[in-house]
Amino acid sequence: MEVTDLSTLIVLFIMVCNIVFAGVVVFIERRDIGSTWAWLMILFFIPILGFFVYLFLGRQLKQKNFYRLSSEEKGYLQSEVDEQLRELTRSEWNHHDTLKKHVDLLKMNLKSSNALLTFGNDLEIFSNGHGKFESLFKDIGNAKKEIHLQYYIIQPDSLGKKLRDELTKKAKEGVKVRILYDEIGSKKISRSFFNELISFGGEVEVFFPSILKIINFRINNRNHRKLCIIDNRIAYIGGFNVGNEYLGLVKKFGYWRDTHLRIVGDAVNQIQGRFILDWNYTAKNKLNFKRFLLQKENDDTNIPIQIIASGPNSGTEHIKNMFIKLIMSAKRSVYIQTPYFVPDTSFMDACKIALLSGVDVRIMFPNKPDHPFVKWASGYYSGELLKYGAKILLYDKGFLHAKTIVVDQEVATVGTANIDTRSFHLNFEVNAVVYDKRTAQQLAQLFFQDSENSSELTMDVFERRSFFVRLKEAISRLLSPIL
Repeated sequence: MEVTDLSTLIVLFIMVCNIVFAGVVVFIERRDIGSTWAWLMILFFIPILGFFVYLFLGRQLKQKNFYRLSSEEKGYLQSEVDEQLRELTRSEWNHHDTLKKHVDLLKMNLKSSNALLTFGNDLEIFSNGHGKFESLFKDIGNAKKEIHLQYYIIQPDSLGKKLRDELTKKAKEGVKVRILYDEIGSKKISRSFFNELISFGGEVEVFFPSILKIINFRINNRNHRKLCIIDNRIAYIGGFNVGNEYLGLVKKFGYWRDTHLRIVGDAVNQIQGRFILDWNYTAKNKLNFKRFLLQKENDDTNIPIQIIASGPNSGTEHIKNMFIKLIMSAKRSVYIQTPYFVPDTSFMDACKIALLSGVDVRIMFPNKPDHPFVKWASGYYSGELLKYGAKILLYDKGFLHAKTIVVDQEVATVGTANIDTRSFHLNFEVNAVVYDKRTAQQLAQLFFQDSENSSELTMDVFERRSFFVRLKEAISRLLSPIL
């Protein structure tokens, strides 16, 4: 066979492969139109490299029974959801003003993500790492039966070692310890970091592990959740990972401002169930999912909470929709804190509609983010909302990592999801929705305190941007779906 014939065959083979992959993107994988055209352009204009980019970044997760729940488990979950939907109008709930006002949000969360409303909850808010980890270590020290931890990032630094050593101590005492961490987020550690813990019966698993630590076909889909459940009685949920930077000890970031919740009550069962789903997807030693959902206090005198989870396996962007519904329900105010403000069109529209309706919308993100493209993209979207009357605050004291939305100082959400496409569509995330005025007012007060350490981005300052800043913003906007 001549060289020219071989070259022709290779070219034809590449063209056929591109057509096949294009068919997969268009006809098999359910994508939005923008993503479909983007991948078609990559596959056709970068034939060979485009295939590898698609292999690592473009493949979608299967959605049908991703967590491999049995028919009995799925039926049980659905029956619980159906029962709560029927009970939404029962008289015992009618005296709770916040629930009555936000019953549509409650219903949506129930129907879309099976987020059961839980009662009998008390919670504590942490806004700095020292307070959060002091409380966590105290609860770990008091554990009697089991400790479940799930973090996107665990650093092998002094804080990471202290956590490992405290957990090892509990394992020696006979407490069952299970740790689940994300491979990419925790790239600096390996299972060997926990060898002593494992030797005493602790279990450690890695979410979407790499092949030979260098090849990861799920690099674009990360488990961004941060959870800790102790004796199925106490749970932690929020923005803090494990590392010295979260104590404000890393010069690059300076003071670390974050928000985390410590919850005692029925919501712990829902957080536990979320951990078990992720654990059973990864681990060989499965946990009984159903038993953690049977414990209920049946007490509606304390704080009502829903736990909302979403991920690339979801058919709907549950957390994003919850954010939008929250904003659209606002009558007076919306206070948003996020480390990354790179919203999509639907989120932007919700903010614009709220602003046009006379709602006081304030958005706070770091003045010095950890990613330059994020800063420029945030600048672009901020300018759009400034035109509608939003108040944009740039946090100056250090790095703002809090992920909260407070509406009318009566309902709020705290969790792991940022305001960006990655959190909305690509990562596994989890948020708590708290229907409680006192909690919402506490979070609003934190927002006001942070405002004193922030500078305001005014329209006058925004319009004086240089040509090069405008150019960087325009480019970053195009990259916003992957930031």
